[in-house]
Amino acid sequence: MSGVGIPSRRYAGPRWGTFAPKRRPVLVAAFAKGGLARSWDWLLILVAGGLTGLGTLLVWAATEPQLRAAGLDPHTYLKKQALWGILGIIVMIVVASIDYRRYRRWTPVLYGASLLLLLAVLSPAGASVNGAKAWISLPGGFQIEPSEFAKLGLILSTAYLLSRRKFDEMEPEKSGRPRMTDVLYAVLAAAPLILLVQREPALGVMLVLVVMLAVMIVVSGVRLYWVGSLTVAGAAAIYAISRSHLLKSYQISRLTSFLHPNSNLSGVGYNALQAKTAIGSGGMFGQGLFHGTFTGGNFVPSVQTDFIFTVAGEELGFVGCAVIVGLLAIIVFRAIRIAGRADDMFGMLVAAGVATWFLFQSFVNVGMTIGIMPITGLPLPFLSYGGSAIFADMIAIGLLQSVRRHHSVFE
Repeated sequence: MSGVGIPSRRYAGPRWGTFAPKRRPVLVAAFAKGGLARSWDWLLILVAGGLTGLGTLLVWAATEPQLRAAGLDPHTYLKKQALWGILGIIVMIVVASIDYRRYRRWTPVLYGASLLLLLAVLSPAGASVNGAKAWISLPGGFQIEPSEFAKLGLILSTAYLLSRRKFDEMEPEKSGRPRMTDVLYAVLAAAPLILLVQREPALGVMLVLVVMLAVMIVVSGVRLYWVGSLTVAGAAAIYAISRSHLLKSYQISRLTSFLHPNSNLSGVGYNALQAKTAIGSGGMFGQGLFHGTFTGGNFVPSVQTDFIFTVAGEELGFVGCAVIVGLLAIIVFRAIRIAGRADDMFGMLVAAGVATWFLFQSFVNVGMTIGIMPITGLPLPFLSYGGSAIFADMIAIGLLQSVRRHHSVFE
C-alpha cells in the first residue's frame, strides 16, 4: 500500500507561512514609496527647525548681557523664544496634517479673521511700540502682531480667487487661467489688508504683501498685457504715495538715509552704520557666541528682532552668515519645488506665495543690515525674536507640507 508518490501521513504539505510575504518593519514601510512618512518633506522640517533653534541661540546671545547688567533674569528671552519655537513646531504639524483643500473652503473665514485682527489693532485694544500701533496686548505680558498673520490671509485669499476657474478639456489653453475679473477681485480683497497694515504703520510688512500679491498674480498664468497694465498701475500708486503724506516722517528719513547713507549719521544713518560695523567686525569665523561687543553692548538697535543678522555676523562671522543664508535658500527652493508639483492651482499659488514671502523678506532683512536695502523693520524669518513671527512662519511651513503631503504621488 505504500506506492510511489503517496505522501506519508506525517507530511502535511507546505506551511502557508513559507509562501506568505514577509512583513516589512513599520519604519521601513513608512518611508517606502507611498508611505506616510515619505509624504513629509523632512529636509524642509529639519531646516526650519534648525533655523529656529539657531535663532533662539542668537536671541539669547543678543539679550543676555543687557539683562544681566540690569540685574534681570538673563534667560528671559531664551525661555520665551524656546517656548514659541516648540509651540510653533506643534502648530506646523497640525496644519500639515490637514488637507490643504480644506483650507480653500475655510479661506473666507480665515481672511475675515485676519481682517478683524488688523481692525482690532487700530482700536483701543491696540498697543503702540516704537511709534507703530501694530500689537494687541494679551494677559501675562504677551502680545500678538496681526500683521504677521495678514500675510497668510493674503496668500490664501489670493490663491482662492485666482484658482476658481475649472479645467475645460474642450479648451485647455484657456481654462484654469484666471480672467481679469478674478485678478481685480484678488486685488480688491488684498487692498484692505495692505491699507490697514499701512495705517499701523508697518512699511516693511506692507511691501511684503504687495510683492506677494504681484508674484502670485504673475505665476497664476494671466495674460502678459494684464501684467504690464498692473505694473503701470502699481508704479502710479507708488508715485502717488510718495507725493502724498501717507508715509510717516521717520519712514521717509529711512528711505533717504539709504540713498544718502553718510548724510545723517547722527540719526537714522547711525543704525545702518552700526549694523555694518558689527557684521564687519566678525571677520571670517566671528568672535564667538556671547562675545559680541557691538551687539552685546547695545550699540545696535532692535538687535534681537530686526537686526538679528548683525548678531550672526559679529559672533559667527562670514561662515555663520553664509550658513544662515544657505538654509533660508533651501526653504525657498523647497517651496518652489512644492509649488511646481502641486495637484491644482490653489496649492501651487499657496506654495508660490510662501516662497515669495520668505525670499523677499529674507533679502530685505539681510540687505538692510549690510547696506544694500533701506531699513524697513522686517524680521528675519525663523531667527528674529517674536512669537507672532514664529507662529506665522511655522504655519506657512505647515501649508507647504500640506500641499506636498496630499500630492497624488510621493517620491
